[in-house]
Amino acid sequence: MSARRVEVTTSDGVVLRARDTGGDGVPLLLLHGWSQSQEMFRHQLTGFGARRVISFDMRGHGASEAPTHGYRIARLAADLRDVLTTLAVDRVDLLGWSMGASVAWSHLELFGDARVRSLVVVDQPAAVIAQSWMSEEERVRAGSILPVDGLVALADAVAGPEGESAVRAFVRGMFSGSVDEELWSFVMSEVARTPPHAAVPLLIDHGTQDWRDVVRGIRVPTLVIGCEGSHVPPESQRWLAERIPGARVHVFPRDIASSHFPFLENPEAFNTVVGAFLRDIEHGALDSRPMH
Repeated sequence: MSARRVEVTTSDGVVLRARDTGGDGVPLLLLHGWSQSQEMFRHQLTGFGARRVISFDMRGHGASEAPTHGYRIARLAADLRDVLTTLAVDRVDLLGWSMGASVAWSHLELFGDARVRSLVVVDQPAAVIAQSWMSEEERVRAGSILPVDGLVALADAVAGPEGESAVRAFVRGMFSGSVDEELWSFVMSEVARTPPHAAVPLLIDHGTQDWRDVVRGIRVPTLVIGCEGSHVPPESQRWLAERIPGARVHVFPRDIASSHFPFLENPEAFNTVVGAFLRDIEHGALDSRPMH
């Protein structure tokens, strides 16, 4: 199945590049992470048979325009709404990986779940930074991977003259052990497409969000996916699933996928898990309840 290329102009005039495989039924829309692109989902766009799948490059990423404004999670959530409106999608299954999960959470918080049938969260902490007022237990549960000064130092490094090296080191830390050379080259080639003027403010905004109050209000069927070999602690993904009423959780063991990129590292295993969840929804095995 081939995907048609679509341009979406956001409400503030930014052109986003999207792909849509077409077809009937509720589509699966894929949301990529910080400094990545829709190319990360090269094995998912056509990996679910005849299912309609949509992906797009967020502003400042991939082939989309990179304006000098709008690098906040809330704006990216509004961009998602613009994509759904332009493509006339009234009902959608959202899959958000890493920062993409934060965009999905923001969309639910700002616009509700009238359009959202289900949610798949892939390897995203409920709170990225370890805030000073959080207990150690709260930090572990939230999956906080950076102290406040660590986030600031990372942003400073990305904005500096050695920014490319800083990003490379940060992304390399998302893998455990050796990395397939072809996969690593591909990931870094996509990272290089995000300019610092987009990456830095978005990193700060994304990193300082705390979604713990939002996720407990989610009332659509949800699957949380973690990975034993990721830099995001799998315990935080199990806690996240407990926080979301009725959510399922699946944590890939290291021998299946050992990174923050399970959909790239082992697409067959990843697609099987996601596909089974979506089929259960279609067969009525999971119910949705409106958000309060």
